[in-house]
Amino acid sequence: MVIKKRSLLWDWTNTKNVPQQMDKINFDGPMHSVSNWNTWYPAELKNRAPFRPMVRLEAQLGGDDWQNILKSNQEIVHYFNEPERAGISAEHAADKWNKQMIPLRKEHGKKLVSPSCSNDGTGQAWIADFMHRVEGNPPDFLGLHYYGTKASEAIAFLDGMHKKFPKQKVFVSEIASISRDYNEVLHFTVDVSNWMDQQDWIAEYSWFGCMQHPADNFVSPAAQLMNEDGSFKDLMWKLMSDQPMHY
Repeated sequence: MVIKKRSLLWDWTNTKNVPQQMDKINFDGPMHSVSNWNTWYPAELKNRAPFRPMVRLEAQLGGDDWQNILKSNQEIVHYFNEPERAGISAEHAADKWNKQMIPLRKEHGKKLVSPSCSNDGTGQAWIADFMHRVEGNPPDFLGLHYYGTKASEAIAFLDGMHKKFPKQKVFVSEIASISRDYNEVLHFTVDVSNWMDQQDWIAEYSWFGCMQHPADNFVSPAAQLMNEDGSFKDLMWKLMSDQPMHY
């Protein structure tokens, strides 16, 4: 039986430049859903898979973005993307959570993913503070990011965070190897994917990233899932079709 946990991180620039590539995504295998770090639905998805809208930062709690969230018929909503790097305190995030996200759950039936922080010490401290502050109205899922080079360390981090917050299944909303060596990237991706597929407490995971150009100098060009012309790299085809994955 196919384990459907993989979520496609589809950058907004793809909607602008290469929307036709979405037609080539195979949603009959392990690939299950789509996110684009935004509240708006990518029309090229054509209702072929669930979409995961995101209240990326505080700006998305108002205006057209918030209207998109209120009008969305999608089941799961992500809340805040690396807020600790955007100057948002856990206290402020918890206040907005209680005022806007909890009513969204109660009145619209949405399931909520916690803020997804980086895996460094600052990110871990921030999410621990946030989870303590929202104990009375906890998220349905714990959002996590992981970037590194060793599969064993990624697995230890994810397992450790689950042990800290065992009540929530996990959305690994961004993960990738930052090695510049493709062979190392491949081994990291294969090993961690196969492990995550076997953990019943991991609900979804998203490999970064499907876009024509690297987002910044931190992420690895060797881990990109799309070529500059919009065609998919071999690693993308593997993620769409291979389970278990292999080197």
